[in-house]
Amino acid sequence: MLHLLLVTGTNTTYYKGVMNMSLQVAQKQYVVMGVANERSIAWGVAKRLLEEDATVIFTYRKDRSKAKIEKLLADYSDKHTALFACDVNSDDSIAEAFTQIGEQFGHIDGIVHSVAFAHAEDLRTDFINTSRDGYAFAQDTSAYSLVAVAKAAKPYFSDSASIVTMSYLGAERVLPGYNVMGVAKAALEAAMRYLAYDLGAQGIRVNAISAGAIRTLAAKGVPSFNDILHKIEDESPLRRNTNQAEVADMTLVMLSPLSRGVTGETIYVDSGYHIMG
Repeated sequence: MLHLLLVTGTNTTYYKGVMNMSLQVAQKQYVVMGVANERSIAWGVAKRLLEEDATVIFTYRKDRSKAKIEKLLADYSDKHTALFACDVNSDDSIAEAFTQIGEQFGHIDGIVHSVAFAHAEDLRTDFINTSRDGYAFAQDTSAYSLVAVAKAAKPYFSDSASIVTMSYLGAERVLPGYNVMGVAKAALEAAMRYLAYDLGAQGIRVNAISAGAIRTLAAKGVPSFNDILHKIEDESPLRRNTNQAEVADMTLVMLSPLSRGVTGETIYVDSGYHIMG
């Protein structure tokens, strides 16, 4: 027997409205942090924002990073962009960057925090051998930077602004070779939840995207990366790895009003690998 569900009256209007909804990020202003090259997750997000006619404000740490971003933007000369120096290991640098952004743009509608780093020697040894300085550096760069950035940006957030940070499955599971970065990502996700609570009264949402294994510059530093790629292809429900575009699309959803009721969450974009035992 064939059963038909008929949608009539106001419900028809509602569902048509949902189907026709845009991402609603056009003409808004977003800060994107962490573009290293064209393979960066942050660059994937920035491209999608530019395609949706949003203004994208990039931060960079060193002049060589600035030059790489400028090269990537050569094909987007008709879009609204800006670049500001920002060293996430320096409170003064963060404060100066967001003061300049606030003065030039007036307000910020969202931030993409895609910043993480650990010393190579702390990734290539057993976790028990992590140095004190290496542990502190990974935490400062990869986790505390989110707190410092949120604090500096808070005066400039528009109503219902959104912060999205980038995490990884190593935050909750032991992934050999991820080591100190896994612990830093665990701290990042905890910081995300506490920030969601603190900023929620202001209408600001804070979420994390836990992306699957993607061949980024940072991934090259993980000795077991190729093994992880093959394992996901063999065992994930979709039997494939995710990619930069899929992560970027979900990030735009989390930046946009379409996810206005979601905060304090870790959203997985990993072909479902995280559900497997």
